[in-house]
Amino acid sequence: MSKQQILSGDLLIFEGDPFMDESEQCVKILSDSALVIEGGLITEIGARDTLLAAHPSADHHAHKGKLICPGFIDAHVHYPQTAMIASWGKRLIDWLNTYTFPEEMRFEDPEYARKISASYLDLTTAHGTTTMASFCTIHTASVEALFSEAHSRGQRVVAGKTCMDRNAPERLQDTAQSAYDDSKALLETWHGVGRLSYAITPRFSPTSTPEQLEAMGALWAENPECLMQTHLSEQMDEIVWMRDLFPDARDYLDTYERFGLLGARGVYGHAIHLEPREIDQLQEHGAALVHCPTSNAFIGSGLFQMAALKARNISVGLATDTGGGSSFSMLRTMAAAYEIAQLSGSVLHAGQLLWLATQGSAQALHLSDKIGALDVGMEADIVVVDLASTPAIAQRYENAAHVWDRIFSTIMMGDDRAIADVWIGGARVTPTSCT
Repeated sequence: MSKQQILSGDLLIFEGDPFMDESEQCVKILSDSALVIEGGLITEIGARDTLLAAHPSADHHAHKGKLICPGFIDAHVHYPQTAMIASWGKRLIDWLNTYTFPEEMRFEDPEYARKISASYLDLTTAHGTTTMASFCTIHTASVEALFSEAHSRGQRVVAGKTCMDRNAPERLQDTAQSAYDDSKALLETWHGVGRLSYAITPRFSPTSTPEQLEAMGALWAENPECLMQTHLSEQMDEIVWMRDLFPDARDYLDTYERFGLLGARGVYGHAIHLEPREIDQLQEHGAALVHCPTSNAFIGSGLFQMAALKARNISVGLATDTGGGSSFSMLRTMAAAYEIAQLSGSVLHAGQLLWLATQGSAQALHLSDKIGALDVGMEADIVVVDLASTPAIAQRYENAAHVWDRIFSTIMMGDDRAIADVWIGGARVTPTSCT
């Protein structure tokens, strides 16, 4: 049996969805508290002194004045774009052709896929991200590399082979049949191994023929326990392109819906320019959306309508969208979500932002029974945030009137220097850059 570990500090606790009720009633900060980790799980939560007295032989990790949170969950990424993040000056379609597709061709090489997988997981751990849902490339080696690396670290990861059989370079095209066969083989090999989950992954309808979308829909119907992840309504010129390719479609969502790719375990990235029928269908089917604010700003996509969509009780996660997104940091992503909301006419509370980056993303990925909250029985994926990590943030911390003001300043100004400690699956994995 593994030795007990105690983390003490200020605990972030969820008691509801802060978009559905008062934020500070749903998100609480328990000062001078602690949690016990054993066997990879959180086994107790309570007052620091009480738990220390009850477990005198446990290892104690004291984080006085720091915020202990669930590990950050990045609900939509492209790990193969790690090396080309922050590439200059293109909108979506040109950006794919100029930067993304040439880089993804390099994943024909299994060794390169292994190198980038390790680099990506190192970088995200340094920023406090403990789980992500990633698109890979069309190459099975790209999936195997990420899953193998994550499994060796005991990390919870969702991923899938990206499927494309048109409107991409020939070296990045598969077929309807090979996409089905490869995805099925990967799913059968990896889904449920350790903390790994497979997601059926058509990139987006413009890069899949109707035959491939139908094949992906069939595979999902055969494996309904899996997630299906794709892109939806990211840019207006993309929507025009979609209409040229699918002239009979009622809207963008219909290009998935008609092939069996709309459901409760569907996860749709971006979803900026939605029509009323699409919103109705997403709500009716219980599908999840993922907000990618740094990407939406960087590529000039538009403003996600957080308040309106959450008012419809649609599940929403938060994501960096590496490498269309310009940062690996979920803190920076929370800050961008705040800024996008301001431009859309609403104001997000710090508790809402933290909820999106943890519990909201866990719900979107159907993992909220395992991760995304500090609670007894949950997997011990934990990030400790230093709320005074730089001189600029420290002076704001000292002058803040309320705990939420202190937290908000770190959300808006923080980066990997704010990550004081990281635990994945009950094991301390804090990179040297965080110590």
